[in-house]
Amino acid sequence: MKHTLTLICLVTMINLNTAQELPFKSIEKTEKVFSTGNLVARMVEGLGFRYYWASEGLRAEDLKFSPVKDGRSALQTITHIHGLSVFLLSALEKKTFSPESTDGMSFENVRKATLLNFKKAVDILKSSKDEDFEDYNIRFANGGEFPFWNAINGPISDAIYHTGQVVMMRRMSGNPINPNVSVLAGKLR
Repeated sequence: MKHTLTLICLVTMINLNTAQELPFKSIEKTEKVFSTGNLVARMVEGLGFRYYWASEGLRAEDLKFSPVKDGRSALQTITHIHGLSVFLLSALEKKTFSPESTDGMSFENVRKATLLNFKKAVDILKSSKDEDFEDYNIRFANGGEFPFWNAINGPISDAIYHTGQVVMMRRMSGNPINPNVSVLAGKLR
């Protein structure tokens, strides 16, 4: 019985340690070639890194926090960033944008889905050739369409902007991000 219990504990510890680590905890590894895909991918990696640390360790009171009465809370902002990740990914997967509902999803699952969407976007971008960008259009169900240029000033830049808001809100709610985060180095100091 004692050996069985020890074995169960070891297996549980191994499973916990081998659980999928979320992407963007560190982005210190860089590409050697400056290509269109690698440059845009690095923008998304920078976003993913900032988002990872902006959303890491948020408490229930941080998620509820809003700097003004009728403004978005941190959780509503995080949900919006998730929508932007779906928006970006739909262009890169050459699909018509269709918002995904996060109703009923926990904060942890929204965070994970957002980070995995950014990772998929990076993987697509890094394998892209310059001519691929002509097909990465933002497409809407009503037939509206924009070139990928608009994804840079649209969902990518907007997600960076809103990630900064999450950083500000968590600081205001008394839970600032890890002070060892180095956005320049892309890792913890």
